[in-house]
Amino acid sequence: MRIYSITSLFFVLSIGFISQVQAQVGVGTKPLKDAEVYFDGSEKMLHEKWTYWKGPRLAASLPIKWKVVKDPAGNGTAMNSNDPSAAGGKYGAADIVTKKEFRDFRAHVEFYITKAGGNSGVYLQNRYEIQVLDGDTTSHGMAALINETPSPYHAYNGVGKWNSYDIVFRAARFKDGKLVEKPMATLYFNGKKVHTNHSISQVWGGPNSGIDGGNDGGKGITDKPGGLKLQAEGHDVLYRNIWIKELDLKEPNTDF
Repeated sequence: MRIYSITSLFFVLSIGFISQVQAQVGVGTKPLKDAEVYFDGSEKMLHEKWTYWKGPRLAASLPIKWKVVKDPAGNGTAMNSNDPSAAGGKYGAADIVTKKEFRDFRAHVEFYITKAGGNSGVYLQNRYEIQVLDGDTTSHGMAALINETPSPYHAYNGVGKWNSYDIVFRAARFKDGKLVEKPMATLYFNGKKVHTNHSISQVWGGPNSGIDGGNDGGKGITDKPGGLKLQAEGHDVLYRNIWIKELDLKEPNTDF
């Protein structure tokens, strides 16, 4: 009979735990227990759980015009963010947002850029953008918490392949109406941890970008919850396998 020391057993258990956690990120990751699926590839779910964001530049009208198309690299379907109302890159004209609003959460989103230069974006709480932009390696580029972090472009799978964001987000905290703790996020990009417990200073992009974008140049963050938003920029960027698990993070820690 093989006998393990306490140290060896702890190491084995630790490796098992790490493997289990790592298996919960990356392309194809299935929803966690108690998570809610927000896009399963069906038009029914698209129209039931999403709506257009009613920002100042809204030019689209319901029903949502994002088309459900065949998955170009799989057996299922995906939604195409190329809404005709956003032609020419008019962000905010036809962005879609979950009808449900959130504070703290864990989210999984997969995207596929069909052509070089493809542009979209994933917005946390309809405020803070995680960029989706092929070819840009700057702080405004792929997988950057926009204008807040460098782009971890090295983790990008490239055009014509599925990519994934796994996110834990903690909303800003207020006391007596004043901001006391900044919002914070941890991000895995295609299974690689690229941002850890990164605090976010403001909303970028102005009033057409998201909630509070027009408040004090984006610095006037409020306590209003917000949905997960996907940006229409007039490009063929596809999305699939979107799910969210609500959290209640007592401490300012989003690492996972």
